[in-house]
Amino acid sequence: RPPRPSRPARARSGPAGPVPAPAAPPGANGGRPHWRPWRFRMSNDVWGTPVVDGDLLYVTSFEVHALDVGTGRRQFKTRDVAWAMAVSGGRIHASDGPTLYALDARHGAELWRLRTDAWVYALKADRGTVVTATRGGGVQAWEAANGEKLWEITGAQTEFETPEASPVIHDGTVYVWKNARLLALDARSGTERWSYPVGDGASCGGVPVRLLPAADGRLYMAAGTRVLSIDMAGGRVNWHFEAPAVFLSPPAFAPGPAVTGGGVYLADYLGTVYALDPATGKDRWRIATESRASVEPVLVADGNVHVGSGSAVYTLDAVTGTPKWRFAAGGEIIGAPAVAQGRLHFGSADTVLYTLDASEGQLRWKLSTGGEITGSPVVERGVVYACSKDRCVYALDAGKGTATGRTAQSR
Repeated sequence: RPPRPSRPARARSGPAGPVPAPAAPPGANGGRPHWRPWRFRMSNDVWGTPVVDGDLLYVTSFEVHALDVGTGRRQFKTRDVAWAMAVSGGRIHASDGPTLYALDARHGAELWRLRTDAWVYALKADRGTVVTATRGGGVQAWEAANGEKLWEITGAQTEFETPEASPVIHDGTVYVWKNARLLALDARSGTERWSYPVGDGASCGGVPVRLLPAADGRLYMAAGTRVLSIDMAGGRVNWHFEAPAVFLSPPAFAPGPAVTGGGVYLADYLGTVYALDPATGKDRWRIATESRASVEPVLVADGNVHVGSGSAVYTLDAVTGTPKWRFAAGGEIIGAPAVAQGRLHFGSADTVLYTLDASEGQLRWKLSTGGEITGSPVVERGVVYACSKDRCVYALDAGKGTATGRTAQSR
């Protein structure tokens, strides 16, 4: 998690603000010709991936800051530090570690607050339920509307207490790793629906289990060198696939038949990308890239597989695995790329936010910031949002970058 602040939880005022302040919110860049790209400079470090919900952008910079997507002006910020945050159901759910609280997502008014028994290291919200994971093996579920505790278990997730390895909540079920088993629990009652003996950390290659609840009703799980397909309804294992090296990131799923690029896709830590048949678990192809420390899944879009490995982005044909292009950045790829309207956006440790043609790999524009890009870029309605370690949040025209009528280049 990010470094703890050396100041009180209450925010300081400082030289923060939007630069510049445009006049109108964006649409699909369209229909709103007066909108201009903006950046908002924080008083403190910015981390993680921004969250867009309606016409507000939520960013963590010790506190949660809500920015207007059209003007970049800050609408409000939370009173307290937020090490973990989720926006859902019109509420901001967040934790400063020992405290869990909820705010109105539109105005920032506090709705409820409570003390937890241990430090919250992960928080997720879905369909009116908040799930937290706390140091020492605790997993709790809370009523999102009022903070009522629904249930709690202990001795879970003890080997890997990190946000990316935390419990997963999806469609009314919470998936938890406890006592070498994967448990599927009812999100409201905590009742066990099924379990699977996935093994402990050692039997999973010393890496956490990574999960993907997919649209086809199956849970795809990477457990060390294994990939499993499990029916979410009853816990029946459909198949398992064994690879030579461990997977650090969860699987990705693309619906549809294999001839159109449907399948299950993964990349191991050596950078080998696999395409698996969702029905049988057989690998259709596997292609080597370069070693990959990222915990982000590969991205499958429009018949292409995009993967950030080391300091380069590779794009492969989803049907055949044929490499299409490779683009080398000046530093390690940070987070996951985002694809929209034929453009691929990604950030790098070289301080640059890149936008490429997703099919051919040509550079469309790039922006040099004053620090490493943090988290992943987000694209909404023709605008790409990104955070940088220069303490700025950027909102850029996804097609043109910072320019209004020409391609933006690094300065």
